[in-house]
Amino acid sequence: MDAVDLAAQLRPDFVLGVATSAAQIEGAAAEDGRTPSTWDAFAAVPGNIRDATSPTVAVDAYHHTADDLALMKDLGVNASRFSLSWTRLLPDGRGPVNPKGVTYYDRVIDGLLEAGIRPVVTLFHWDTPAPIEERGGWLRRDTADRFAEFAAAAGEAFGDRVADWITLNEPATVILDGYALGVHAPGRAKLFGAIGAIRNMLRGHGLAVDALRAVPVKGRIGITNVHTPVTPATDSKDDADAADLFDFIHNRLFADSVLFGKAAELPRGSKGIERLGLKFLSRLGRDAAVISRPLDFYGLNYYFPSRVAAGADPSGSTPDGETEAMKDVPFTLAKFPEYPTTGFDWPIAPHALGDTIDMMVNRYGDKLPRILITEGGASFPDVVGADGTVDDSDRIDYLAQHLAVAAARPEVDGYFIWTFLDNWEWAAGFTQRFGLVHVDLDTQARTPKKSFGWVRDLQRARRAARR
Repeated sequence: MDAVDLAAQLRPDFVLGVATSAAQIEGAAAEDGRTPSTWDAFAAVPGNIRDATSPTVAVDAYHHTADDLALMKDLGVNASRFSLSWTRLLPDGRGPVNPKGVTYYDRVIDGLLEAGIRPVVTLFHWDTPAPIEERGGWLRRDTADRFAEFAAAAGEAFGDRVADWITLNEPATVILDGYALGVHAPGRAKLFGAIGAIRNMLRGHGLAVDALRAVPVKGRIGITNVHTPVTPATDSKDDADAADLFDFIHNRLFADSVLFGKAAELPRGSKGIERLGLKFLSRLGRDAAVISRPLDFYGLNYYFPSRVAAGADPSGSTPDGETEAMKDVPFTLAKFPEYPTTGFDWPIAPHALGDTIDMMVNRYGDKLPRILITEGGASFPDVVGADGTVDDSDRIDYLAQHLAVAAARPEVDGYFIWTFLDNWEWAAGFTQRFGLVHVDLDTQARTPKKSFGWVRDLQRARRAARR
């Protein structure tokens, strides 16, 4: 879609931003007081990262702040969503604040404001401090209290300038990939024994909301989770039950608790589910009130729809890699042969973003605050051509189609592109590139891709229309 045509579809107040996370771009892993997180420890284990890379250097954003801010200003986006490294601010996961960490994020936030870009901060984007994980991580109730201390410290340091705060990013992914399947840090393959971490993450979210409001911070406060419309692979009852279980775990466990203030109802066939450890989630008890603190917005990450069949996958395949633990899960994620795919082999289905928004609006009604699409994007095998350019037309098509869907929905106030720079993509390392800006891993040279120019043209057309 032509950038000018799409610009006409975006409301003047529609926020178009970019998103990143600390562990994936910053590098400087042992500089200025930063200590290891779960991802440093996970990446150090041979075989955990596809290309054997680590977040030690990532794309060295820590030392390229001025260059990256200049690129972002040229891009012309309205907002930048980034995360704070818990261990850069609180090296032990608790205790005194590291002043060098504060200085770094001051530089980032002030640079964004000077460029006219709205700072949007995520407190937790998966990088639990290693000392906290060694004591049990999110499987321990007191991790929520430590997280609230981190939120308070961040609010005290930056609350006068940050426009929007996100407590947790994709807690469903942390539970599924990190604690249940072990394909992500911290690498625990507890299957349904990981459910115990859910209530602690929920409580941590609520305590962080309270901590930020107690400061008080000036910005709005929300949470982000990844959602996916789920359909059964066939019309069979077994597939329908498997799809309902996946929908329960992925879409309802967190959102129902946060927005309704009560635990999600157990899915069909719950007798079998209860023995897997879900029975205790039938009530939130004394934590319900803090978990369901009112929010100013709801962050929705969307990448692809899900098709689910009953029975374990003998290949152990997940969207983020293969793992032995998946072979013991009572459902399989089926393919969508009718859709094109990204470099990650994720189905490209823009209409399913609309289905996801409908799912949220219909389920939560007036309990659902304003929606921000806090992540959306696609990886492709981008290469720098002989002429020094990167032609990522597939990414332009992806973004244009998804932005058009988001813009047509009155409930949605913005869309954040994942991601600004090619980054260290968790267990995939650098084998998957999502960025608008190509990064040479040997030289750290930044090369804006064709999609960068398209987004810049889109924003220029929007500004021209307002004159």
